Amino acid sequence: MRNNQKQHLKKYLKVIFNPEKTVTMKAIIFAAGLGTRLHPMTNNCPKALIKLNGKPLIWYAVTKLIDCGVTQIVVNIHHFGEQIIDYFGKNSFGVPIVFSDERNFLLDTGGGLLKARDFLQDSSTIIAYNVDIISSVNLNEVVDHHLQYRPLATLVVRKRETSRYLLFDQEMQLSGWKNFETTEEKISTQKYYTSKPFAFSGIQVLSSEIFDLITETNKFSVIDMYLRLAKEHAIKGFLDQSDYWLDLGKQGQIEDAEKILYRN
Repeated sequence: MRNNQKQHLKKYLKVIFNPEKTVTMKAIIFAAGLGTRLHPMTNNCPKALIKLNGKPLIWYAVTKLIDCGVTQIVVNIHHFGEQIIDYFGKNSFGVPIVFSDERNFLLDTGGGLLKARDFLQDSSTIIAYNVDIISSVNLNEVVDHHLQYRPLATLVVRKRETSRYLLFDQEMQLSGWKNFETTEEKISTQKYYTSKPFAFSGIQVLSSEIFDLITETNKFSVIDMYLRLAKEHAIKGFLDQSDYWLDLGKQGQIEDAEKILYRN
C-alpha cells in the first residue's frame, strides 16, 4: 500500500473509531452571503457556486466536512438560493443535505446559526464553515482539540495580516477583538491587555449547549456573540499552522487559489 493510501485510510479509521465523536456529527455551511466583492462573478449566481478549478466553492466545503466524519449538513441560502438547491438536487454527496432558507431576510452568521438550531442542536459536536474558505487545516485535529477541552466553541485562527483580530490569552481563551486600523476595541476579559492577536479563519467547532446561551435575536454576528459569551464561558482558539488558508472573497483571490491548489 502506498504512503498516501495509508494516510487516507488512517484518517478514516480515526473518524470511525474515535469514541468521542458522535456518529451524527453535523455541520452548517454559511453560504448565504451576497458575494459583493466578487462582482461581476456573482451577478447571476451565488458565491457558493463560483468555480475553482472546475468545482464550485461549496463542493470543497462539503467534501472537507464529509472527510472529517460529518454525517448531516445544513446550508443557509439567500442570494440566488434556488441555484444552490438545484445544485444539490443534481449532485449527491452521500449524506443528507438540507437548507436553511434566508431568502426573505439575510441573518448574518449568528442569526444564520440560530435559525438552523432545530436541525443542529441534537448533535453534541457541530462544525460551522464559511463557504468562501479554502484551507489545509486538519478538521479532525480541530474536533479532537475541541473534545479534549470542551469549550462552548473552538475558533480556528491563524497568524496572518489583516486589520481585524481576535485576541486570546495564554490559555487561548478569547479575550477580545480589535480593529488595528480604526483602534476600535471590544473587550471580553481583563486579560485582553496582555493577549495576542490572531486572525479568524471562518471555521469553528461548537458544542450544542451554546444554543441555550444565545440571547441575541434576528440578524447578528457570531463573533459578537462569542465576545459576549467569553466573559463567562470557555471560547477557545485553535492555532492553525497548516500550509495554506485562502479567503476567496475577490476575483484575484480565486485565481491565486487555483494556482495553490494545482501545486498541492
